[in-house]
Amino acid sequence: MGAVRLVLLIAFAPMSCVPGAADAPPASRPEARAVAFLAREVPEWPVRNKCYSCHNNGDAARALYAARRVAVPFETRSLESTNRWLVRPQDWKDNDPKEEFGDQRLASLQFAHALVAAVETGAVARDETFVRAAEKVREHQDPDGSWNVDASGLAGSPITYGRTLATVVARNVLAAASPNRFAEAVRRAEAWLGTQRPRSVLDAAAILIGPATREQKVECLEVLRKGQSREGGWGPYVTAAPEVFDTSVALLALTGVREEAGILEMKARGRGFLVRAQQPDGSWPETTRPPGAESYAQRISTTGWATLALLAITP
Repeated sequence: MGAVRLVLLIAFAPMSCVPGAADAPPASRPEARAVAFLAREVPEWPVRNKCYSCHNNGDAARALYAARRVAVPFETRSLESTNRWLVRPQDWKDNDPKEEFGDQRLASLQFAHALVAAVETGAVARDETFVRAAEKVREHQDPDGSWNVDASGLAGSPITYGRTLATVVARNVLAAASPNRFAEAVRRAEAWLGTQRPRSVLDAAAILIGPATREQKVECLEVLRKGQSREGGWGPYVTAAPEVFDTSVALLALTGVREEAGILEMKARGRGFLVRAQQPDGSWPETTRPPGAESYAQRISTTGWATLALLAITP
């Protein structure tokens, strides 16, 4: 699987799994309502707060770039300020950190992740800016080859990712920006990922998105099979209650799995869980660690991930 394809599994839905321009979903469809919600929210953050955020202009913007790629209609002006921000990686470190959990390592990763999506959809040009953004991501690679963006010991969340998911995202950003220039960093990331075993549902999904070995794929799919709840969703661990974020990452991981026995049913049940959990305004309740907290940042990022999953898994 090529580097760009690896990025697309996380940034967008595969073209075979999403509607084309001729059959974009009607406004009543869950994915269309989600896109409409994000198209309102994404441009509002910098206006209200005079800075840019990992949640609105990172994860949520990625979902809008994905919607643009598959012709789900929304006001393209919604991405204009994000486009201008993403092509200024030299300014990312000076962004006023009013948002929750301001972390320069994670901010660089999430903005670069969104920039990949912007480049792949043609919203911004593929030029040296892309490489400069990837350089910022490489700066935060640990000696063992991973990206340890959250050392709290809790499972990764929509705004903290967790080490395994962060390493997969970072590896894919570098590979998309310049596989030759970042070859050593990519090699080290793959070496670290190759040693990982799925200790949680979120780890299993992240490893499947990344360059998993055959043995890892078998183990990860088994974790996802065991971890799918009666409601159809997944939590961060096999026995945990289902959450929107974990379900979304699991579904994105399953888009890259060949249609072996049971996978189609798993996807359909997972999509059903997301559809039922969607709120009237098109968003989803935030997935937080521990669960049950209130957080605008995590609500927006959760909605971004859920929208990406819905775009990837159509009935």
